[in-house]
Amino acid sequence: MTPARLHRKTLFCSIALALLPSAAFAQQAGADTTADPQAGQPAAESIESLDTVIVTGVRGSLARATELKRESSTVQDSISALELGKFPDDNVADSLSHITGVSISRTAGGEGQKVSVRGLGPEYTLTTFNGRILATDGAGRDFAYDVLPADVISGADVIKGAQASLTEGAIGGLINLRSASPFDQAGQHGVVRLEGDRNLMSEQNGGKLSAAYSNTFADDTFGVLLGVVYGRRKDRTDVAGNDGGWSRNADPTDESWLWGNTWGGHIDPNGNGVLDEEEYGLIGPGQFRIGSILEEKKRKAFSAKLEWRPSDSVKISVDGLKTRLDSPQVGYQQSYYPLFAPGRWSNMTIDNGIVTDFTMDNPDPELRLNPELLNQTEYRVVDTDLYGVNGEWKVNDDFTVTADLYRSTSSRYSGGQDSYVVLRMARPNTARIWLDGGIPNVDADFDDGRNLIDGLANGEFGPSDFNTHYFSLAGDNIDDRINGGSVAGELYVGELGIERLKFGFNRTDRRKARDLVNNALNGGADYYSSGNAINVGDLGGSVLSDTFNLPNFMSGVSSVFPRSFLGFDVPGYIAALRAYDGNPRPGGGTYDYAAAAPVWNPLQSYRVSEKTNAAYIELDLAGDRWEGNAGLRLVKTQTTAQAWDAKILSIVEFGAFNYSAVYDEPSSVYQEAEYTYALPTANFTWHFTDELQLRLGAAKTMARPAVSQLAPTNTTESVSWGEFTQIYGGNAELKPYTARQGDVSLEWYFSENSIANFAVFHKRIENQITTSWEPGQDIGVGPIVDTDGNPITDGPTLFNVMRPINGDYAKVRGFEAGLQHFWDNGFGFRAQYTRNWSKSWVADEERPLEGIAPSVYSLGVMYEKGAWSAGATADHTDGFVTAINVLGGGYNEQADPITWLTAHVSYNVNDDFTVSLEGSNLLDEENTYSINGNPLLSQGYYRYGRSLTLGLSYRF
Repeated sequence: MTPARLHRKTLFCSIALALLPSAAFAQQAGADTTADPQAGQPAAESIESLDTVIVTGVRGSLARATELKRESSTVQDSISALELGKFPDDNVADSLSHITGVSISRTAGGEGQKVSVRGLGPEYTLTTFNGRILATDGAGRDFAYDVLPADVISGADVIKGAQASLTEGAIGGLINLRSASPFDQAGQHGVVRLEGDRNLMSEQNGGKLSAAYSNTFADDTFGVLLGVVYGRRKDRTDVAGNDGGWSRNADPTDESWLWGNTWGGHIDPNGNGVLDEEEYGLIGPGQFRIGSILEEKKRKAFSAKLEWRPSDSVKISVDGLKTRLDSPQVGYQQSYYPLFAPGRWSNMTIDNGIVTDFTMDNPDPELRLNPELLNQTEYRVVDTDLYGVNGEWKVNDDFTVTADLYRSTSSRYSGGQDSYVVLRMARPNTARIWLDGGIPNVDADFDDGRNLIDGLANGEFGPSDFNTHYFSLAGDNIDDRINGGSVAGELYVGELGIERLKFGFNRTDRRKARDLVNNALNGGADYYSSGNAINVGDLGGSVLSDTFNLPNFMSGVSSVFPRSFLGFDVPGYIAALRAYDGNPRPGGGTYDYAAAAPVWNPLQSYRVSEKTNAAYIELDLAGDRWEGNAGLRLVKTQTTAQAWDAKILSIVEFGAFNYSAVYDEPSSVYQEAEYTYALPTANFTWHFTDELQLRLGAAKTMARPAVSQLAPTNTTESVSWGEFTQIYGGNAELKPYTARQGDVSLEWYFSENSIANFAVFHKRIENQITTSWEPGQDIGVGPIVDTDGNPITDGPTLFNVMRPINGDYAKVRGFEAGLQHFWDNGFGFRAQYTRNWSKSWVADEERPLEGIAPSVYSLGVMYEKGAWSAGATADHTDGFVTAINVLGGGYNEQADPITWLTAHVSYNVNDDFTVSLEGSNLLDEENTYSINGNPLLSQGYYRYGRSLTLGLSYRF
């Protein structure tokens, strides 16, 4: 190694040690800071002889990220804070989307939530915080980044390769979030920030206060860092969806669709009652909805770290993070169920196998179009905590021991508080529905002279125009608890090309419980529907609110549908239903709200315990112009799962598309499983020059199934609307994904803080988890009966059965390219592009691998000089398959391409004050979904609008 390179590496290690938290030592060998891996000398000696220089701003952040990539032990990309408590974006996921090969999915308001690496979906990605696994509030292991304010993060590493010393569980990438340390900068430092934001589509405002303080005491042997964040903002997302799915006739020539999914008989344009050849696989609208989701998002976060360094050989840190995301959502939507039934459709137009236009004019109340008001809410309050203690003891100059203990928890209690409540319009009408690309068009003329669109806009409809209908109250209570610990050792060898010997042991005990609370199992969702419906006018005047209009609602959509809302709130509706108790019920007896109230649903509840022991050994190797590592990680996991099952005793038909299942008493189901995997890894870096290096990596990696997929839950809720499908959640015997992967990366650091890189990668994934579809199965359910118990159908009721299975294998290969450069005049740019090709096979049938974007790219330009800083970044994700075989083999749901443009400008008024302005989604993009990219077969639409944020910060 040249003297210049040795000096640069030593300087970098001194800076990196200040940047990286000690809590990462136990599991993050790639972020090792205990000693200089090339010079073989303790890092503490280097720190004493060199001054640490902290560079702030965008340029400084990218410079630190570039050096972290350059000095990493495997293929990785990083992003660092601009300064204390200030991440490049307001959301960590948004910042990660600028990294080569990273794409994100968004939640309400357009905020980044889930992260995919190299096209592989969130289920292939593992997120840790200071090397510790983060508990999650969802069904899977994929972390929802919206629960974590960006202000508590000082950096993030996206590790795409593998090392034996790194936590297992990622095939796409391991994302390690890093917190700040009070020893990043000695002495007293702090910052206070105020931000205000406005969404231009919704015309809603929000604000945030964040503060961070750090100080070191007692001759820099003790340090403290404290952080606090409080934010409140209002979001709106305009939505359109196809919840009920498209209807498709059976196709006797297609083995995957022999029975079809039409509910009222096959779509029959010629009305002869026979499925003719030209009607095979004919597609028509099933159900769609249009509306808007309103959300008030409140965040609180508290973080702290205490570090004690009584001597050069001992470091002890205690740290904690506590966050709360309180983001209830209320969706006001209009819902339409134009499902085909004989005599229901007329004047049909067919285009390439799709019914694109038809009229509904049947006077039968069950066969006409009955427009509906839909109130859909989500009660999401998530508490996420992480506490830990970490210690490092440098036994002597050659041997160091580290230990780490932590507890990570996440909880969300929304049982019975989420709603999908529908009021159905009960007036004779003639309706037309037509498709011309994008959101379906709908209009209706009522027999009394009112028009659907004009009547809603002018406030002509009231309570007496609606009946009670579907009344789903649901939600789950989730507790995720992770206890983890590790002990690691590092021995300097310095002989035979071996620099260091690393070894360690990790233990993780994870327990996740889900209790679903809803009113589907007891028939409560249909308690006030069909023959037992109540006219809303009889419930009093407090159910329906006045007509209201949302600013800029669906302003970019040309389709024809109502743009005004007649809203109602669920608490007021429930109060009115309770007050109606005691009135005679047409189905017998009197109304009793207690019969419709949500109860514990055992069929979709579970308890999963997962205990993992892992041990590793790793050698750090080095030569004249090369370095590398080789290791083996041995992982043993024991899983115990409890769920419940109940046989369907009968299915009762209450009316068209309105059924209820009667269940036997539930019984417990227990499953146990265990597996052991040996995961070898090897990485090698060759330095052609000080600026040009080639990196090679090979490994066997694994990613565990979602926790929910380990529990043998099942649901037949679709029975209520006439789609007889049994969906299994999983079983404990599902095997983890495993992958044999290889990476080759060429990196050219052609000037200061500049890089051109090109990498290729290949992954062969075994046991990839996919979904099996088994139509027409006899699961032991007898004929459908009427309300008096008389059979309506003959023989057993056949069900479609869906279940997660381990597929055969999948292949993912691709390349990455990146370029970053700065000029002395303050201008700079960065560009990244990733392309991948993927295929999977199940029972020798080739399928697309779900959730993989074939290409993502990012382009950013920036300027930073003097008091000014400005930049803009466009992140593009190509379209990709999100679900397969939604209407039979080859009919796949896919997300359409999207480009997300952000920009910022800031000005340092003086050394203490900075003013900034940031813009998000400046192209006003929306997320859209379709079947096979056909615009006539829209699956979903989500529009978030542009947002602007004005900030003021004070540093001391």
